[in-house]
Amino acid sequence: MSVFEDALKKGKFVVTTEIGPPKGVSLDAVFEELECVRGRVDAVNVTDQQSSVMRLGSIASSKLLQDNGYEPICQITCRDRNRIALQSDILSAYVLGIRNVLVMTGDHPSLGDHPEAKAVYDLDSIGLLHALKELQDGRDLSGNKLNAAPRLYVGGVVNPGADPLEPEIIKMEKKVEEGARFFQTQAVFDPDSFARFVKAIEHLRPRIKLLGGIVPLRSARMARYMDENIPGVVIPPSIIERMEKARDVEAESVAIAADILLSIREMCDGVHFMPIRANYLVAKVLDRVGGP
Repeated sequence: MSVFEDALKKGKFVVTTEIGPPKGVSLDAVFEELECVRGRVDAVNVTDQQSSVMRLGSIASSKLLQDNGYEPICQITCRDRNRIALQSDILSAYVLGIRNVLVMTGDHPSLGDHPEAKAVYDLDSIGLLHALKELQDGRDLSGNKLNAAPRLYVGGVVNPGADPLEPEIIKMEKKVEEGARFFQTQAVFDPDSFARFVKAIEHLRPRIKLLGGIVPLRSARMARYMDENIPGVVIPPSIIERMEKARDVEAESVAIAADILLSIREMCDGVHFMPIRANYLVAKVLDRVGGP
């Protein structure tokens, strides 16, 4: 059992954050960024070619974080590899000591820095979860027996602000059936909307752990962009107005994120920060709410 899984199963309110591997081979900047949350977060998500931008791989980066005292959650996306490579990478991650895996479909290459790249998508996120389930049962997707099976804590993502919400819940149900045991959500800005989502998935809660997503805003412009361009993200006008009128934008961002955390705390099993290369903001939010 991973440290992260153990914490959730013991009922701890967990805090996770996120880093993007570098475009290159030095992780110095990553470790420098994370130092302020060392010992304060239960795990660190390691993104897999986030936004379809070519970077150091999530498996190698997860291993290096682990070697430096962090509990990694290794993201694996379906975009770049066929089912042979995906299954092989999962086995490779396991033998390197990685125990937490988060499955995502992945942004289309046209959105990244190699728009001419061919998208694979041999499996979607539900198909990859099924592959993980099969591997943990001791066989590959073709039914061939493994000489030893991995034991992984497997997660998925969900958008609590999707409109309509029902298709998102149906997809979530399928992910649970295929073995997803924790979920990280898209950014939450409206606690009332999040409460409606949590009510709608009551039937799944005994089987899963839920981490509410928190994105510390960097500016009013960022807030407006997310509200207008990211599906399922609705930022209330009151929050945008707070950012617009703030004399100290960073302090207001921290206050907003802290307010959201405290508002959703009783509805979920933890929170997942997506700080976009700004983990110092995570540390400030934790200071404000009296976190570790």
